[in-house]
Amino acid sequence: MSRVTVSIDPHVHSDESYDGHEPVELILEHAAEIGLDAVVITDHDVIGESKRAAELAPEYGLIGIPGVEVSTAHGHLLAVGVERMPPRRRPYDETIAWIHEHGGVAIVPHPFQRSRHGVRQRNIPVPNPDDNAIPVADGALDPSGAVTADERAEADGIGEAAETGVIDEVDAVETFNAWLFTGYRNRRARRFAATYDYPGVAASDAHRLNYVGRAFTEVAIEGRDSVADVTAADVLDAIRAGTTTVDGRRAPIRMAAKHYVGAAGRKSAYYARTGAVRSATAARRGVVETVSAARVAAIQGTHRAARVLSWIT
Repeated sequence: MSRVTVSIDPHVHSDESYDGHEPVELILEHAAEIGLDAVVITDHDVIGESKRAAELAPEYGLIGIPGVEVSTAHGHLLAVGVERMPPRRRPYDETIAWIHEHGGVAIVPHPFQRSRHGVRQRNIPVPNPDDNAIPVADGALDPSGAVTADERAEADGIGEAAETGVIDEVDAVETFNAWLFTGYRNRRARRFAATYDYPGVAASDAHRLNYVGRAFTEVAIEGRDSVADVTAADVLDAIRAGTTTVDGRRAPIRMAAKHYVGAAGRKSAYYARTGAVRSATAARRGVVETVSAARVAAIQGTHRAARVLSWIT
């Protein structure tokens, strides 16, 4: 049977994210130039630009796959391959179930890193959880020092599903996130994925252009003769099947030269092409920010003056 491997960065932010900086056109252009076959825009709790990027992707020779990084009640979760925004602030297991119902794959991003809203291990629903390895949500124990079955079920985020034996599990775990400053969380993510036999993926979690593709995932697709034949559905099925290989070097060797030198040039060229519109927008934004800053300064000055007068009188 024929087989082809595609390179995908499944976790990238555009300027639609509150913390993103780049337009999707520039991200797609850069991804194609550095040798990626697909890039998934996973903005925080918004999906509009991701869907647009998926539609534009074929123009850049890329596979179009929409996605979003949704904020659940227990931490962030990547919904890859969905066309709608999942409900926010719902329990982790419920959000996983929603993603599956809408044809997507659920991937745990930067797991266990609470400073970046990574999910706690106990909130990832898993089959037959290890009672010794997964802590209780609040650390409380019964008088004998043992963890009760009810406490375990609540801590693991399984709830009623545990009673029926039906658990909506995640499809993959981000075992290499290029934004982690130390390797500890990545190593822990790898151990967790290995323990529960989840596929691992690598992602840049890029918020700026030169980070796109800094880590990526190789996905083996069965039954296709070339990358041009691969569809988004093929990629999703392959992730579910676990035919993934993590490439988590800080700067992938085969991409390094184009990655850094090319990013600056492409960014300059893009803004030169679109400069007029963006300059006007930036000018309007600058005026608003200046007026706002002046208003705040005036209010603060009035309060300070009033305070000084109260001291004198």
